[in-house]
Amino acid sequence: MASFTFDHVGLSVADLDAQREFYARALDLTEVEEHFEMPEAQVRSMILRSPSGLKLELVERGGSTAQEFADPYDGARLQGYFHWALTVDDLDQAHGDLLAAGAQEVSPRRTRCASGPASPM
Repeated sequence: MASFTFDHVGLSVADLDAQREFYARALDLTEVEEHFEMPEAQVRSMILRSPSGLKLELVERGGSTAQEFADPYDGARLQGYFHWALTVDDLDQAHGDLLAAGAQEVSPRRTRCASGPASPM
């Protein structure tokens, strides 16, 4: 069997430039590893990388629409991508840094318990 390693996750965004700035502030994703544009399909994309190697692809498509959910777990009603999880060395610091960078908390924060991970932000 072939060997696999994780490379990156991709997010569909409304404004590529605004999200690039947010992820640079929030997660130190400042290096542009790859940039792609397909004007005829109204698609722009870039893969951002942090000094630690974390990578995220942002994809903007003209005419895309935001998903709206009644609560943070409604996304699980749709099969496919549901969330992106990161490991941090200081949860309180990371939480504060993300909020300071402009992130919006969507559910109350709680600490990790023995039965599973902490609630998503």
